[in-house]
Amino acid sequence: MNPHWQKSSYCSEGDSCVHISTSHGTIHLTESADPHGVILDARPPAFSALLAVLKKESPRV
Repeated sequence: MNPHWQKSSYCSEGDSCVHISTSHGTIHLTESADPHGVILDARPPAFSALLAVLKKESPRV
């Protein structure tokens, strides 16, 4: 698998970024500090649930 990673639009420059890629109905997440290290794979419903929790828990700026 050679995914095309896209950096989060909320990421500033540095090593604390989330990268996302998709393939065959699966969403892949990794961090910019080690993009070839641990990759979290999620199906769309699970990814949507993760985003809902993150949006609910994140502080408003």
